[in-house]
Amino acid sequence: MSLIETLGNGTRLEILRELSREPKYVSELAEATGMDGKTAVHHLSTLEEAGLVEWYMRGNRKYYELAATIELQIAPPPERTFLLQAESIDGEDRPQR
Repeated sequence: MSLIETLGNGTRLEILRELSREPKYVSELAEATGMDGKTAVHHLSTLEEAGLVEWYMRGNRKYYELAATIELQIAPPPERTFLLQAESIDGEDRPQR
């Protein structure tokens, strides 16, 4: 699945918005976005496959966090530029778990 297809889903964008605030576990994400846990896991798997999120364990909870920065640039004519890219987040800038 391409990056544009991955980000073309409003639910996945809501998950990314929630994770931009802080890492969360599945139940927190499901509640914050108004979906059930199974649906949240499905969307998180898609985001993980795209390299946008990753997970870690804390106790018996699986937390998800952003793994990439996402940039979207759109310019009007005459440039007509459309750029969508994701870059890995440097591990040194990440909060300690």
